[in-house]
Amino acid sequence: MNAANPVPDKPALEGLEAKWGSHWQTAGTYLFPRDAALAADRECIYSIDTPPPTASGSLHIGHVFSYTHTDVIARYHRMRGQHVFYPMGWDDNGLPTERRVQNYYGVRCDPTLPYDADFVPPFEGGDNKSSKAADQKPISRRNFIELCERLTVEDEKQFEALWRSLGLSVDWTQTYRTIGQEALFTSQLAFLRNIERGEAYQAMAPTLWDITFRTAVAQAELEDREQPSAYHRVSFHGADGPIWIETTRPELLPACVALVAHPDDERYKPLFGTTVTTPVFGVEVPVLAHHLAQPDKGSGIAMICTFGDITDVTWWRELDLPNRAIIGFDGRIVSEAPDAIASEAGKAAFAELAGKTVFSAKQAVVELLRASGDLEGDPKPIQHPVKFFEKGDKPLEIVSTRQWYVKNGARDEALRARLIELGQSIDWHPEFMRVRYENWVGGLTGDWLISRQRFFGVPIPVWYALDGDGNPVFDEPILPSHDQLPVDPSSDAAPGFEESQRNQPNGFIGEHDVMDTWMTSSLTPQLAGGWKRDDALFDAVYPFDLRPQGQDIIRTWLFSTMLRSELENHVAPWAHTALSGFIVDPDRKKMSKSKGNVVTPADILEKHGSDAVRYWAASSRLGTDAAFDPQNPTQIKIGRRLAIKILNAAKFILGFEATGADDLALVTSPLDRSMLQNLAAVVSDATTALDGYDHARALEIAETYFWTFCDDYLELVKERAYGEQSAEQTSAVVALRIALSAFLRLFAPVVPFATEEAWSWFNDGSVHTAAWPEASEVAGAWADDAAVLGIVGRALTAIRGAKTTAKASQRTPVGSAVIAGPEAEIAAIESAAGDLRSVGKIAELRFAAATDLSVTDILLAQAPSEEER
Repeated sequence: MNAANPVPDKPALEGLEAKWGSHWQTAGTYLFPRDAALAADRECIYSIDTPPPTASGSLHIGHVFSYTHTDVIARYHRMRGQHVFYPMGWDDNGLPTERRVQNYYGVRCDPTLPYDADFVPPFEGGDNKSSKAADQKPISRRNFIELCERLTVEDEKQFEALWRSLGLSVDWTQTYRTIGQEALFTSQLAFLRNIERGEAYQAMAPTLWDITFRTAVAQAELEDREQPSAYHRVSFHGADGPIWIETTRPELLPACVALVAHPDDERYKPLFGTTVTTPVFGVEVPVLAHHLAQPDKGSGIAMICTFGDITDVTWWRELDLPNRAIIGFDGRIVSEAPDAIASEAGKAAFAELAGKTVFSAKQAVVELLRASGDLEGDPKPIQHPVKFFEKGDKPLEIVSTRQWYVKNGARDEALRARLIELGQSIDWHPEFMRVRYENWVGGLTGDWLISRQRFFGVPIPVWYALDGDGNPVFDEPILPSHDQLPVDPSSDAAPGFEESQRNQPNGFIGEHDVMDTWMTSSLTPQLAGGWKRDDALFDAVYPFDLRPQGQDIIRTWLFSTMLRSELENHVAPWAHTALSGFIVDPDRKKMSKSKGNVVTPADILEKHGSDAVRYWAASSRLGTDAAFDPQNPTQIKIGRRLAIKILNAAKFILGFEATGADDLALVTSPLDRSMLQNLAAVVSDATTALDGYDHARALEIAETYFWTFCDDYLELVKERAYGEQSAEQTSAVVALRIALSAFLRLFAPVVPFATEEAWSWFNDGSVHTAAWPEASEVAGAWADDAAVLGIVGRALTAIRGAKTTAKASQRTPVGSAVIAGPEAEIAAIESAAGDLRSVGKIAELRFAAATDLSVTDILLAQAPSEEER
């Protein structure tokens, strides 16, 4: 027994999180032992590329779900004797943080304003009073960024407190922020090296654009949403009569550059190579052939506009068409008509559209078409998928902008093939998730657009010289030296220039764009591992052993990290990736903030305890969605019952004095040996499951046998354990102690608080740094006894059933009973007959031969008195 932490009279789960959380922090239980790790071989280290949660708003139950999966694996490998590198990062920068700051403080960023050192925000608290831009106070970029940093630091403190209460065995000295100085250095250095190797470039190109946030959007940030629309049947004027097209975007008629049909479509083959005239605007455009045209869609011939959708971009690029874009960054029709509209009537028609929103412009064009007689019938309502920014609430437009890109294999078959090869080189858990990665790589249509027109992010470290007329020389960007990093071109002068030369002819301008947040998040192995800052650490932990993450960000986080690792190091960044499923509500709908069905975890943890919540999470296999009903959290209740039972079983077992508590030679009873032999198999199977990243299977194996141990073995053996000291009594007590030690270690990764509490009652160190159990330490060469517990347990169940049938208490004595069965099973029961008589309160127990095991001729003694009951 441990005098420093004795067994309490009434073990309880309440208060264990605070007690042991504080102890683990003080003792440094989960610190990465740097010196020992660097001196050891690589296989002695287990490194985890932990997801950095977005530090804006609040965590939800899905975070608890997936991060528990990771923690189970981390704890397991620590107990296997490896030095576990388990850092935590905070994903600070990006649009979610900006939006939260806008609403929380009632402000918006205006980069043209000067910095106010004494600025005080209108209010604090995020009560949505400032959700409209018109209600938000404009402030300088520097003031805005200061508020972003202030709020994210506070959010991170709350997140860390919740993670600690959940029992994550993170090394809290190994943390990073995606907007911190180290992250700025790492992100900018990696980007400069991309430029130097020709992997990053700048181009003026059609860009998916969110008009609300005024920023470019990458392919990985898109989502399709079903939207109402309508087909408008419009006639173009051909030499031999009208050519009818059907379009959902008549407002783009001024931007039309061609008509297109499938090359095999017999209806339109005669038109290929000819021209037609656009209605209303009178522009002559060619009729072309392209395999992406769909003969069975609409009239089979479509107009190509710059730009209505991604297919328009493909046609524009592959057919070498002119650009007549008419939609501005604000989503309104630009004031200047395309040069191709030359007629006075066409210019007048366009003037009616200038400045209008897309919606209003559509209505205006429809009226113009009706007036000209080029609209047939009424529009036909439809529902169709429309591209949205995943965080936006208005359909995306496509505008022409100058942006920065990183090559990702979309136009480089060798790089694409290499990324597929890297994906095949890592172990996916579950394996079927790999195809999602391969489908994404195979479906890339353009390089990675990495510049964002936002404020709170990693500045793109580039300046541009201005010529004598003050025009930027974009083709010759000015780059900082590596030792100058990090830099902010909006406030730092370009190398070779003075600040006074900013925005002056023959001077310079700084790049105002920031990097896509995934440009930083894609470097989490480098950020956590100290790339180019701590070479010894990076060489020790990279490539990492594990990348755990959600299945929904395979296309973003997993792919982008794989890409950056290939470009920089030509290796896969990890050996394994573990993909958690989604949390769904009782109606099987994915939980998300946008749907309003998210459950925050703080109250759940407080009400049920962290061990119970962790049990619920660990019960689900990787890649499998889990339903969560906060009104009826059945699995959490089961987990709490398990944690309480662990404490009570430990208290019971430790109530017996033990000599040579781990000496297998003292275990002589066939029943005790059977229990331990089966436990050894459980240890072996659970180990195999965890080695295969199947934490749910490992828990299921251990839990199933633990209840057999409690319900059958403890009941059978307790009278012997309470008895006078003897070889039989010692056998029981030693077997109980060996089993308790093994069970606590088996459950430690899942229910860390209850197991640590019970472990502390008879050990000085932590169960979480104890060695994972081995089958050889639990049982000897007792294979012949393995079946005893199961057979005796069946007999006990039959005796209990007979009492229940007789509507008698289980305490009711049995005068006599006959157990019949096959010879081998009867022999097994006879070896534990004393224990069976004790637990069943059987005065006389006889045996008989039979084909099947059964208990017959039970003669109940007089029922116990009320006092006995």
